[in-house]
Amino acid sequence: QVQLVESGGGLVQSGGSLRLSCAVSGRTFGSYAMGWFRQAPGKEREFVAAISGSDSSTRYADSVKGRFTISRDNAKNTVVLQMNSLKPEDTAVYYCAAGRARWGPYDYWGQGTQVTVSS
Repeated sequence: QVQLVESGGGLVQSGGSLRLSCAVSGRTFGSYAMGWFRQAPGKEREFVAAISGSDSSTRYADSVKGRFTISRDNAKNTVVLQMNSLKPEDTAVYYCAAGRARWGPYDYWGQGTQVTVSS
């Protein structure tokens, strides 16, 4: 069965870095669209970053562009979100998602990992 497991969340000081990883089960991982989303308390879930199936093209929300980098290792069935220059407004639960087309839609979701950025 397709399952996604996030890791790497935690508490970090403003300006610091965190690396989130998402391990995905699935025989066709290389063709999956992969994305990261986040949800802060009292706010809607928002898009953070995505990497396409097949050609690994990337897209980013304007709020994280230049600070976050999404990548994938198809041999290890893993997608990574490298987060640099973190700000308190980045505090949220971060979710990994997978879809079966180039850019989704996303059919599978991880359980989430908490990222807290202190001032």
